[in-house]
Amino acid sequence: MSRNRSRPGHHRSASEGPSQRQLRAGELIRHALVEVLREEEIHDEALRGISLTVTEVRMSPDLRHATCFVEPLGAGIDSAPAAGHVNEIIRALNAHARFLRGQLGRHIDMKFTPDLRFLHDESFDAASHMERLFADPRVRADIEADRDEDGD
Repeated sequence: MSRNRSRPGHHRSASEGPSQRQLRAGELIRHALVEVLREEEIHDEALRGISLTVTEVRMSPDLRHATCFVEPLGAGIDSAPAAGHVNEIIRALNAHARFLRGQLGRHIDMKFTPDLRFLHDESFDAASHMERLFADPRVRADIEADRDEDGD
């Protein structure tokens, strides 16, 4: 660890990214949250019959707040929930965040159980969009032309 970080009052800049402590805590929370969601029956119409993937948990520097990125299973195929339904799912998870936090506290060994905030993981949509772009015949022709120039 560099000397500057050990000084009182020194704060990490946003460009440095999360600390190892934040990353470890985020993974601990993610795994425990998956277990809680699998075991607990949340009585909410928006969540009935929905399977979720917890793709990432980002912790605040003080580990008191966790932003949980979720994706309904089956995204990217015809059975995927519509965008409006995804918003309902996220609203329902945030409405039950205190209950989930209480259940999470029984699964983890941390000084504080973090407050939970749920967001839809947009990375799957972005990857799908990129895949469609690369599949476009005009883009594919440009890629092939670049490969031919590099090979000559």
